[in-house]
Amino acid sequence: MSDLIATKPKAAGWREQHLRLAIEAAQVALWAWHVDDDRFEMDERAFDLWGLPLADKVSFELLSTHIHPADRDRVRAAFSATRSVAGSYEIDFRICLGDEVRWISARGQGADEGLVDGVMFGVFLDVTGRKQAEEGSELLAGEMSHRVKNLLAIAAGLTHLTGRSAQSVEQMTGELTQRLTALGRAHDVVRPLPGEQGKAALLGDLLAVLLAPYDETAAFSGRIRVAVARMGVGERTASALAMIIHELATNSVKYGSLSSPSGFLDVSSTTDDGQISVVWAETGGPSIGDEPVLKGFGSRLIARSVSAELGGDLAYDWQDTGLVVTIHMSQSRLAD
Repeated sequence: MSDLIATKPKAAGWREQHLRLAIEAAQVALWAWHVDDDRFEMDERAFDLWGLPLADKVSFELLSTHIHPADRDRVRAAFSATRSVAGSYEIDFRICLGDEVRWISARGQGADEGLVDGVMFGVFLDVTGRKQAEEGSELLAGEMSHRVKNLLAIAAGLTHLTGRSAQSVEQMTGELTQRLTALGRAHDVVRPLPGEQGKAALLGDLLAVLLAPYDETAAFSGRIRVAVARMGVGERTASALAMIIHELATNSVKYGSLSSPSGFLDVSSTTDDGQISVVWAETGGPSIGDEPVLKGFGSRLIARSVSAELGGDLAYDWQDTGLVVTIHMSQSRLAD
């Protein structure tokens, strides 16, 4: 639709075909808004972007049916406001095409500066990749903040844990250093360095490394028992599973059985028809009382990791004797 290209004087050497090539290279979709009857003309790329069949014009209301419900009113208000706001504008919003969600950036000139015979011109850009990258960065920042807070809480918990059985400052210093060193090894499994990521291991060995910092080394040795099926954990899933176990251990040190001198943790597994269930069972910890509401970042992180990375699910059972968490996964997925 060449009539959607602005008709202002062109720079020397620029022709309509050159502008069209530049538009195609930038993957820009063109639109023209007829402000009087609230209808849009769009080029072929714009119709494809919105998942609509080609037509001479399309109403704003029809376009609105594709806008994400959470963004719909905001987009309508923003477009209406552009006519009274001087300068260029940019509106980012989501559209829904079946199960797919795309981010679109609508850009134009406000305050009727670009209005020609009742028509305002602008462009649509698909910015889905940029928005996903921004969301990923926000998630990473939130996870990093969560991890730092957890590590500080764990360090305090391990100090208290070591002080219960140490007979001298020297003994406490030595045992605490061992625990913190083991914690560092466990953290490397959760967040491996470049070049070290995804090294496969046996399931029992992986759990032993992750839980070593929390086990007693003196009077009450053996408060953590790991008895799982002998099977390999693949390169792709080792870090995800490690993150889940690390999160459960953190919560146990802060609130559960590992926060109590008499607490005990048993990690076992069962297999059935290609499925493996890892059972995390705590006993001897503080009284649970009312069932907690799991809305924190850590709980959401675990749920996302089990579903997205391991293709499974997990269940919480708040028993009188302590928390029992069951992680269900397929054996084939675990070995990936």
